Amino acid sequence: MAMFDDDQVKKPKGHEVGMILDAMSVDELADRIALLEGEIARLRAAIESKRQSKSAADAFFKI
Repeated sequence: MAMFDDDQVKKPKGHEVGMILDAMSVDELADRIALLEGEIARLRAAIESKRQSKSAADAFFKI
């Protein structure tokens, strides 16, 4: 049996806040940044949508 078995080392599929980054390559880190930037954009869009919905509801129910 080999001293280092590649099958035992599994990289996480997603990003976890605070995860150890030492074993990741520059390309892998860049991919993580792109993944997180995409998620940030998605979250910002959801916030804006909710703000617009709340604003419309406030305007509708304003007396």
